[in-house]
Amino acid sequence: MKRFDCLKVLAAEAKDALVVTSAGANNVEWNALRPSDGNFRVRTLGLASSIALGMALGLPNRKVICLDGDGSLLMNLCSLPTIALKNPRNLIHVLFDNEAYEASGSGATATGHGSDLVEIARAAGIKKALWARTVEEFTDATVAALRGSELTFIGAKIDLTRTEVPPYPVDEVENKYRFMRHVEKTENIQVLKTNLPASYS
Repeated sequence: MKRFDCLKVLAAEAKDALVVTSAGANNVEWNALRPSDGNFRVRTLGLASSIALGMALGLPNRKVICLDGDGSLLMNLCSLPTIALKNPRNLIHVLFDNEAYEASGSGATATGHGSDLVEIARAAGIKKALWARTVEEFTDATVAALRGSELTFIGAKIDLTRTEVPPYPVDEVENKYRFMRHVEKTENIQVLKTNLPASYS
């Protein structure tokens, strides 16, 4: 199964969901399919799940999707018990498992040697944690999660192949500010506050 085929399904169903993407090809493939200021690109391995959790808790009426990789999640397994404890009903955590640290040279991860991240998520307390082993199963799982109201962890075993797409169009700093302004506009809230210079305070 190819990640890009799964992402096509998700892009067709995601609507106005906020999407957090981990380092690697996740972010460029996703942005090629659904370019949006509602995409937040995480460049540090391991942080996507925690950032997505914070967003889901801060915006409880907005769907938040985390597009994670096995290498990234293995660097932050402690996020899973915290996610389970907080149990945000608007968070969908999608794990693309290609058994490699794709973003840093494609060295093998532990998932190719018996570690099962869906079982780990379930053991951490995430009740709805499942494998999608075909594009059809992935479609069913993501549609149900997007239309439902339950914390969901979806694992998808994928090939170690990338789809050629254009590079990400903006750097991390611009992406961050565009994303925050997008949240402000679509949620009608203020995220950023401009302080007056010290001489005027």
